[in-house]
This record gives sequence, C-alpha cells and structure tokens, in this order.
Amino acid sequence: MEQRVHFSSAGLQLAGILHLPADMKSGERRPAFMVLHGFGSNKDSTTSRTVAELFAALGYVALRFDMRGCGESEGTRGRVICLDQVEDTRNALTYLQTRPEVQKDRIAVYGHSFGAAVAIYAAGVEPRIAACISTGGWGHGEKKFRKQHASPEAWRRFSTMMERGGEMKKRGETLMVSRYDIVPIRPELRTNLAPGSILEFPFDVVESMYAFTANEVVGRIAPRPLLLMHPANDTVTPTEQSIDLFQHAGQPTDLHLVAGVDHFLMNEGNTLVLNLVRDWLAQRFPAR
Repeated sequence: MEQRVHFSSAGLQLAGILHLPADMKSGERRPAFMVLHGFGSNKDSTTSRTVAELFAALGYVALRFDMRGCGESEGTRGRVICLDQVEDTRNALTYLQTRPEVQKDRIAVYGHSFGAAVAIYAAGVEPRIAACISTGGWGHGEKKFRKQHASPEAWRRFSTMMERGGEMKKRGETLMVSRYDIVPIRPELRTNLAPGSILEFPFDVVESMYAFTANEVVGRIAPRPLLLMHPANDTVTPTEQSIDLFQHAGQPTDLHLVAGVDHFLMNEGNTLVLNLVRDWLAQRFPAR
C-alpha cells in the first residue's frame, strides 16, 4: 500500500512515498503522519521507512518525503537549510490536507535527529500540526555543536572552520564542509546512513544549524501532545538536548531516555522503543 507522490514547496517539486493502512476502506479517512529524514539523508533511509511502515501498520496514513536538495526532490543538492525544511514540512502538511484518505485536522509529524529538530520547530510555529514525535532530536544548535566537538582541539577545529566559512562568504565564496566535520559519527554507526546520503555541504548549512533553536518554540506545541525519545547515551546528538527540550516544553509532553540503543534507535528493532511509540500513540494520538 505505497504510492509515489509529488508536491510543491517554494516552487520546487518534492518527492515522497505515501503509505496507506492495509485495512483502509474506500472513502475512509485516517489521521496521518509526516516522516522527516535526518541530516542530508532521504526518504529511503532505514529510519524513515521503518517508521512509516510502523505508522501504517498502526492505522495511520504516512508520508515520507525528500526535503529540497535531498534524494529525488528538486533544489540545490546539499543546501539543507533548517528553516527551508520547516517550510517544506508545512507544505507537506498542506498537500496531505488535500488527500481524500486523510483527516485534515489530524496530521502529525515525526522526525529523527536533524529531522526531529525540524519537526519540533514546525509543530511550534504551525498550529495545523496535531502532534509531534522526536527521536534523537535537538533544540539548541550552538550547545549541540559544542558538545559534539567537546575537546579543546575539536572545538578549535570547528571554530576555525566557522571563521573561514564566514570570511569566504563575505568574499562571495562558498566553503564546502564534510558531513563528519559538521556532525561526527563513529565509523561503526555510518552504515545506518541511507544510500545516497549527502557527504558534503555548503557552509550556509552549518550556519543555519548553529543558529537553529527549536527550544524557543517548543513551548508553543502545547496543548498538542509531544513525545521526546532519546538514547540514554547518544554518541551523535547529545542526550541533554532532548532533556532541554522537555524543560522548555508545555504539557502534555513525554520524555523517554532509552538504554542500550544508540543514535539510530528506530533502526534496531528494539521492542521497548517500538512499544513506547505504540503505547504513546494509543493514549495521546489514537488512530481511531
């Protein structure tokens, strides 16, 4: 029950896959989820596919799509600006509201990592979003980067890159930066990256992430439900980022820190993780 779809955002065609529940009847409308992929990834990542299939199995319509500049979507490849992705999410919502299978006032958003930060920000500024789930997300770009580049030497390298990028930008030039110089990932976790993931980004991307502060808007999601999930020891996105989001959020917000998983927690088939999502949905945002 998958359909290839396209919709427009800022004049660009974005590509997506729409998942429909197997038991859906003709003329029926169901609540829906938008599924946002991670940093420079795409809709075919293991996380995006796993989550969309889970939502469909639980009775929701699910749309996983490529942000502009990623995967099969139009746009300058690798230019993944945070607020542009918020705009893409709002336009995905508008598209879902036109679908005959969807209850247009019950559309939620899920995001992982970079996509989680975008999901939270989008839910904070877009009142049409009915609920939000974040896994491994972050709420303050500068604090995130300082923890990801924690040693004095690592922070010196990152700061030097930021200074050089800013100086080149003033001259009308663009510094290209490796994804692992932006967000370090241990080699053994890199197999979780989707095929076709972007490995180099223009400096504008680093600037946009550094200045992105979902903490400032997460409190506006309430009284709509928010679920924050994070590995208890995340080696990619600091666990404290979800704790900070929780402290800035209104209610109802649920925070779960899960032991024994790392950053790509939805990829591992962990029954505790999957049951947490199922149980939260049943209570906070039921399919029926």
